[in-house]
Amino acid sequence: MTTPATTRGRARPSRTGPVGAAAVPKIRCAIYTRKSSDEGLRQEFNSLDAQREAAEAYIASQKAEGWVCLPDRYDDGGFTGGNTDRPALKRLLADIAAGGVDTVVVYKIDRFSRSLADFMRMMTVFEEHGVAFVSVTQAFDTGSSMGRLTLNILLSFAQFEREIIGERIRDKIAASRRKGKWTGGTPILGYDVDRSSGSPKLVVNAVEASRVREIFELYIEHGSLLPVVADLERREWRNKPWTTRSGRRRGGVPFDKGNLHKLLTNILYTARVRHREAIYPGEHEAIIPEETFERVQRQLQRNGRVGGPELRNRQGSLLRGLLFCKACNRAMSHTFTCRGRRRYRYYACTHAVKSGRAACPTASLPAAEIEKAVVDQIRCIGRDPNLLAETLREARRQTAEANTRLTGERRGIERDLARFRAEIRRATMGSASGGMAAEAPAGTPAARLAQLADQAVQAERRVTEIDARLAELQRDDVTKADVTDAFTDFDNVWTALTPREQVRLINLLIERVEFDAADDSIQLSFHATGIKTLGSGEGWDESEMPDANHDVRRPAVETVATAGDAA
Repeated sequence: MTTPATTRGRARPSRTGPVGAAAVPKIRCAIYTRKSSDEGLRQEFNSLDAQREAAEAYIASQKAEGWVCLPDRYDDGGFTGGNTDRPALKRLLADIAAGGVDTVVVYKIDRFSRSLADFMRMMTVFEEHGVAFVSVTQAFDTGSSMGRLTLNILLSFAQFEREIIGERIRDKIAASRRKGKWTGGTPILGYDVDRSSGSPKLVVNAVEASRVREIFELYIEHGSLLPVVADLERREWRNKPWTTRSGRRRGGVPFDKGNLHKLLTNILYTARVRHREAIYPGEHEAIIPEETFERVQRQLQRNGRVGGPELRNRQGSLLRGLLFCKACNRAMSHTFTCRGRRRYRYYACTHAVKSGRAACPTASLPAAEIEKAVVDQIRCIGRDPNLLAETLREARRQTAEANTRLTGERRGIERDLARFRAEIRRATMGSASGGMAAEAPAGTPAARLAQLADQAVQAERRVTEIDARLAELQRDDVTKADVTDAFTDFDNVWTALTPREQVRLINLLIERVEFDAADDSIQLSFHATGIKTLGSGEGWDESEMPDANHDVRRPAVETVATAGDAA
């Protein structure tokens, strides 16, 4: 029979026993239990109860030695043994420091700690207060040198086991990511988690996916996070709501800059998964095309490197954020140099800036000349009937594509809505009692009915939004008169604007300018919405003008002109 350990060979003082008889010391024993995960802790008899029962039986076997089990429970359910950040353990150490514990009893040593360094620090505290440590399944005495050696050996193996388990988990996650599998985490807007098979999979939620696409388009349109946040708040859109295994509701909160940025940078939306620095094709379906996703990332990077709209364009550059080097497919940044009191503005290819002028055939362009070439090219469109007709054709093609996309999305949501309603009818008819309580545990029929009802409501809202957008496209369709008015009267509009308003007009009207050093030409891509606004003669009030970094959703037309000819 194992006797209670004594620290540094000291005998414990007598606390009980009749006067004049041999006193039996009273050993106050505290039982500590731990389980790494919270799985199964809601059961009537769980792992913590089993550990305590075994420890209580061991203490009862030592009753003749004066062992008494303290009534306080020190249970840490769902806490790792790799650190000491555990509430029950902290409470136990506080009671030891207060002198209320003589011996700590655990089922196994790894239930107390899996870190050799942490355990040795706690053993120092035990020794300072004369407290012994006993493991029910691993008999040893911490009061002897051999017992402490045995303890250190066992603890070293416990730490080794913990590290091996961690390595296996990391290797499994890495292998799953290489195969494109979703390895868990917080569910994201646009996808549901299908757990019907062996491993969880992401499946597209049609209603939420349409909102994700709209959010990306809104950011492309506004060019910054805060206007999108305000728009989402006006629409009363929230991020992904989900229910934990314990039945608690999470998510469903309003968007802010933080969670909106997280959504816009989540590569899962392109059917890809990331593991550390590597990116792998995912097994789930994409919601956002890679081209759209990369465009948003470039805009986010541009916004992140500099300040707000006023700081972004202090020098009044017309093509800041719009001009690209065709040879390198890199943006051309606006900068300047000073010679004496004169300041010379120019655009430099970012590839040439980073790798040297020899890396790019364009290298740099005089700012005034390339800006004049772009403005003159816009004037040329108003004088060329063929270019006007091409602009109109491209704008109508864009509108037709948007109509096709939205109509297809509406049909898909209508199918989902019919499925939701049918499942609600079946579940209602098959249930003896209703009770769609919002707090019903996950997995119950009532919880499923509540989830289906929420999805049906969201689907109906999205159908309404799509109908409104289709009506808007039909109402704002670019006509021949819009194109003619926009470009024919461009000179009068341009000369009436201040330099700051000219910058905003260019950003409203043009999506992208490419300079080709091979033939010294420029290629312009226009925004259909900009053409419509310019043609209508509305929206030129300073307070209603878009920001200098304004970017609209889709290109309307591309025209090519030689820089020298345009000048």
